[in-house]
Amino acid sequence: MTDARDSPPTPPDRWLALTVDSISPLASELLVERLLGLGARGVQEEVGRLITHVPAPDDLEAFVSRVQDGLREATGLEDVPLSWHLQDHEDWSVLWRQGLAPRMITERLMVTPSWCSADPPKGVVVVTIDPGMAFGTAEHATTRGSLRLMDRALTPGQRLLDAGCGSGILAICAARLGALDVLAVDVDPYACEAARENADLNGVAMTVGVEEASVKSDWLLERGPLDGVLANIQPVVLVPLLQSFAEVLSPGGWLILSGITAQEWQEVSLCATEVGLHLEDVDEEGEWRSGWFKLRAG
Repeated sequence: MTDARDSPPTPPDRWLALTVDSISPLASELLVERLLGLGARGVQEEVGRLITHVPAPDDLEAFVSRVQDGLREATGLEDVPLSWHLQDHEDWSVLWRQGLAPRMITERLMVTPSWCSADPPKGVVVVTIDPGMAFGTAEHATTRGSLRLMDRALTPGQRLLDAGCGSGILAICAARLGALDVLAVDVDPYACEAARENADLNGVAMTVGVEEASVKSDWLLERGPLDGVLANIQPVVLVPLLQSFAEVLSPGGWLILSGITAQEWQEVSLCATEVGLHLEDVDEEGEWRSGWFKLRAG
């Protein structure tokens, strides 16, 4: 179990919020990588839209111009709609609470923010998540799809990985549903801090370890074998890792992929089957798809 408890990161006083609109799934994949390369702390993908935040630069005009040039270069398009605004850090604590409320995810799992009163039916597991500066609440269809599939795939006592954990919601729900050992990993230090705080809040800090790292093939293979992997991240990141996900799984192990639009699903699913993963089921909600795969025997 890895738990890199360095000092909590100090957020900047202001953030630059960047939004790219009216983009195709293909352009979206190209732009995610470019935004991360420009220093984005994470990219939230919606249908036709990318949203990210970076610390406010000293020379705002030059930075935005560099972002626009990079987006045009990545896509080959003359016009990539980009909007931006500055946001004080203190405003974040207000904004990320908007619209959040307790949600029944499955018959035995409820997710709620800490400031809401939950009244769950008898026997329901309640998981409390405060996302803070990290992505990951039950308000997004990809998170709900991942949780619905995980509730069926998970067997108590299993050893799991949550790749790109954000707030830690998937890892923590897995631990509360009986996972023995869960490693939650994210490249974003703010996400890692939120995941640690949420693990403490839910009493699973001894089960959920958090590591700040980039999920790459060599890193993955050093952490196997695993009974299951959860990966709710963009397809541009997912697809190159599919072979390593398959190799790190124990016989009969499972993989849940999410963060995939309906248009992207066929290609991602095909790539998964080509590395020996069998599709068990697909969760569909709106324009988003989540897939439950198992490692083929032999």
